[in-house]
Amino acid sequence: MGKTTLLEIIVGIGNTDTGEIHRPKGMRVGYLPQEIATEANGTVLEEVLTGAEDISELADQLHLLEAKLSTTEGEEQAQVIEQYGEAQARFEQQGGYAIEAKAHRVLSGLGFAPSDAERPVTDLSGGWRMRVALAKLLLADPDVLVLDEPTNHLDIDSEAWLEQHLADWTGALLFVSHDRDFIDAIANRVLELSNGGVAEYVGGFAEFVVEREERIALIEAQAANQAKKVAQVEKFVERFRYKATKARQVQSRIKTLEKLEAIELPTKKELKARFAFPEPQRSSRIVVQLEGVKAAYDDTPILDGVDLVIERGRKVALVGPNGAGKTTLVKVILGQLEASEGTVELGANVDIAQFAQLQADELDPTQSAWTAFRMGLREDGRNLRTLLGSFGFPGDAGERLVGDMSGGERTRLALGKTMADPVNLLVLDEPTNHLDLASCDVLEDALIAYPGTLLLVTHDRHLIRSVADAVIEVRNGRAVWHEGIPEDVLAPEGSMTIRTDAGKSAKSSAGSNKKKSGGGGSTSPTKANTQSSGNGQSKPNGQKQRRNSSQDKELRKKVSAAERKWEQAEAKVAELQEQLGDPATYEDPELTKKLVAEHDAAKDTAAEHMATWEKLSDQLDG
Repeated sequence: MGKTTLLEIIVGIGNTDTGEIHRPKGMRVGYLPQEIATEANGTVLEEVLTGAEDISELADQLHLLEAKLSTTEGEEQAQVIEQYGEAQARFEQQGGYAIEAKAHRVLSGLGFAPSDAERPVTDLSGGWRMRVALAKLLLADPDVLVLDEPTNHLDIDSEAWLEQHLADWTGALLFVSHDRDFIDAIANRVLELSNGGVAEYVGGFAEFVVEREERIALIEAQAANQAKKVAQVEKFVERFRYKATKARQVQSRIKTLEKLEAIELPTKKELKARFAFPEPQRSSRIVVQLEGVKAAYDDTPILDGVDLVIERGRKVALVGPNGAGKTTLVKVILGQLEASEGTVELGANVDIAQFAQLQADELDPTQSAWTAFRMGLREDGRNLRTLLGSFGFPGDAGERLVGDMSGGERTRLALGKTMADPVNLLVLDEPTNHLDLASCDVLEDALIAYPGTLLLVTHDRHLIRSVADAVIEVRNGRAVWHEGIPEDVLAPEGSMTIRTDAGKSAKSSAGSNKKKSGGGGSTSPTKANTQSSGNGQSKPNGQKQRRNSSQDKELRKKVSAAERKWEQAEAKVAELQEQLGDPATYEDPELTKKLVAEHDAAKDTAAEHMATWEKLSDQLDG
C-alpha cells in the first residue's frame, strides 16, 4: 500500500521519483519506524534522556560550570557565576529539573519498572527496545511526531496509557495503525492510501468507514453516469461515422472520448476478502483443563494456582500486561513448558495449529509465496491456489519472493499457512502485528468463520470484541476467566503496570488488582486473590490473605513514610531551584557556591528517598 514509504518520504529518509517535499525551516520531526536499525548503548534512562538533547547539553554545561566555581576566584569566578546563572535560567525555562522525573513517568506508562531505568538497553528484547525508542521520542517533544504502527509491541495497559498521552499531544501527529480503537481515540483526520492515491476523511475511524462508503457510492454513481454518456457518444460515432454531413460532429465526439479521464472504481477485492475453513474433526467437549497450575522460569514464579476449563467451540482472548504470563500460559497448555505444580490435560481428538509472534520471520526469503505456503499442507482435494489467494496472494502475487515482501505481507502469508489445514484448536499469538487494516479484516472474517476452538493472544480490542466470547485476564500470576467481553478488562482504569524485569516478569501497581464483574468468572475488589475456572466458578484464597494482612499493613506504612520523605526532599530541591533562578543570587559568589552545593546534595537525598520508596513498593507489590 506504500504507507511506510510515504512516511519515510515525509521525514526525509526516502526519495521521490518526481515532485517536491516542503518542510518549514527549523521544524523538528520525530520518527518511530516499525523496526529499529541501530542498537543503543548505555542504560534505558540514559538512552531516553538523549531525546531531550538541548536539555542534556545544558545539564553538561552546568556541571562543567559547577566544577569551575570551586577552582576559580576573583574576576574569573564572577564570569563563571554569570555564565552559570544564564545557563541555569535556560535550563529551568526548558523544564530541565523535571526532565528526569518526566522520563520516569513515560517509562512507567510504557510498562517499565523503576529498576529497569538502570538496565542496559542491549539486555532488552526487540519489543522493549522499541518502547525505549518510543519513550525517547515522547520526551523529545518534536513539532511533528510520526509513528509507524506504535502499538505493535505494547500490551493493553501500555496502549491505554499511550492513547491518553497522544490524545493530549499538542504538536502535530501522523501515525500508521491497524488498531481501530487506537485510531478512534486519537485521530481527527484519516488518510486512506488506495489505487496509488490518497483520500482524506474528517474524524476518527468510525467516521472514516461511513464517509468511505458514501464516497465509494458517489464514485460508482459518477462512473455509471460517465459510462452511460460514453455509450451514447460511441453509438453516435458508430452510426454517423461514414456520413459526410456528420463528419465534423463525429470527429468532435471522438476527440471528446480521447480526452475523457475515466473514473477509476475502488476494487472490491481490496476492501474485503473471504476465507472458508476446512471442517476439522470433532474434539471432546472439554478441550483444555488446568487445575492448580504453577509455572516458573529460572526459579522466578510466573503463574500461580491457575484453574481453567476451555470447552469446545469457545473463542477465548488472553489479555494482560507484557511479561505477566500470557505466553507462558499458552506454552503450558501446548505442552511446550512443564508446569512445576498442578495438572494440564488436553481433551480427546484435539489437534492444534499455532501462530507465534516471530513465525513470519522464519519463512525462507528465497522461496515464492506459493512454495512457502504449500510446504507441509495437505491438499485433500482442495485448491491451495484459491486458499492462498483468499489471504491476499492471488494469481501472479503468489510468485513473489518472501524476501521482497513487507512485514505485513509475510505475517499474512504465515497466518494463511497456519490456518489452512483443518484443526480444532487454533492458537494465535499477536496475529495482527504488522498487518494493515484490509488484512485485519481478512483475519477477522476468517476467525469468525472458524468452526473450532480459538485461543487468541492479542492487544487488538476491536478483534477481541468481534471474535471472542470470553476473556482470560493474566495478571500478577493469576489467570482470571471473564465471561463475555468486559470493557474494564480491555482498558483497565488507572492501570499502570510496573514490571520487575522488562521482557520477563511483572508485578502490579495501582489498579491492577481491581477486577470488576464481567460475568461469573471475575473477581471482586475485596477478593483480589480469587481465581476462576472456565465454568465461571470462583475459588477464594482468603486464608492466604489473612496470613499476609498484618505484614502488608506494616509495609504500607513504610511505603507511605518513604513517599512523604521523598516529597519533602523534592520540595527542598524545588525551593533551592527557585533561589538559583533569582538573578540577585549571583551577585554574591559565596552564596551561589553554597546554594549550588546544597542543590546537589538535595537532589542526591531525593534520589535516595525515591530508591527507598521503589524498593518498598516492589516488596508490597510482590
